[in-house]
Amino acid sequence: MKSKCEYNRTAITEFILLGLVETPDLRPVVFVVFLLSYLLTVGGNLSILAAILVETKLHTPMYFFLGNLSVLDVGCTTVTIPSMLARLLSHKRTVPYGACLTQLFFFHLLVGVDCFLLTAMAYDRFLAICQPLTYSTRMSQTVQRILVAVSWALAFTNALTHTVAISTLNFCGPNVINHFYCDHPQLFQLSCSSTQLNELLLFAVGFIMAGTPLALIVTSYAHVTAAVLRIHSAEGRKKAFSTCGSHLTVVAIFYGSGIFNYMRLGSAKLSDKDKAFGIFNTVINPMLNPIIYSLRNPDVQDALWRVLMGRRPLA
Repeated sequence: MKSKCEYNRTAITEFILLGLVETPDLRPVVFVVFLLSYLLTVGGNLSILAAILVETKLHTPMYFFLGNLSVLDVGCTTVTIPSMLARLLSHKRTVPYGACLTQLFFFHLLVGVDCFLLTAMAYDRFLAICQPLTYSTRMSQTVQRILVAVSWALAFTNALTHTVAISTLNFCGPNVINHFYCDHPQLFQLSCSSTQLNELLLFAVGFIMAGTPLALIVTSYAHVTAAVLRIHSAEGRKKAFSTCGSHLTVVAIFYGSGIFNYMRLGSAKLSDKDKAFGIFNTVINPMLNPIIYSLRNPDVQDALWRVLMGRRPLA
């Protein structure tokens, strides 16, 4: 005879996302703010991508990876924000069980690729500064494509593993998620079956998928720093560090927000602070990346200006 939980599992076919605010009067304000943020994020990242595509000076491995990163940022924010905006317009806060798992899968797929691409960019800076004589051969177009393909394959495996693991949990009720998109911590809180194995899996795989890339990034920049400090010219040191500063800033923001978002998996209660970290991961971080990479980079600034003004790129 089936247990009550097993019967209820088929009855829980949708979740209720509370969203960012529960006060009806604030929903139009939230809608406008996040719509503008989404448009700014998409426009900024697509502008960076267009500048990289049309400007021949930017046809280098570093900007090849940056172009891919821009596409990922657009995808990451598109997975979460448009559905949230649609719920604000329709005043409907329910999301089907399958749609919730689909959102979780694609969000972690794109974030995973993002993680590995940041590692590939650190490796590119290591080769360019520490081993310039072999840079062109060790970072050829074939190598660049292999690194991107491997990033997608590893991230796909990671996202699929966690999505399948989540699908094995029983959800007997309640079905209210105090967030604006579906993610592991919130779903773990709603499960009526043990999530210990899922949490161990998330930590173990996360350590491999995020810890290893972070260790490689730190190692790469340790070698880069040592090499730059050996440069006698102050101007040379400044130029070398300027090519790495933007990337290091993005890495710090990416890993910092990610660590704070998932370090509270074992907490008894999730609060509105988790929404703040969610906003940072899905809106602010993708929106800041184009600004960070163009702020101190005159080549990107010139290319962006020509794209926006419709001028032909320099030969």
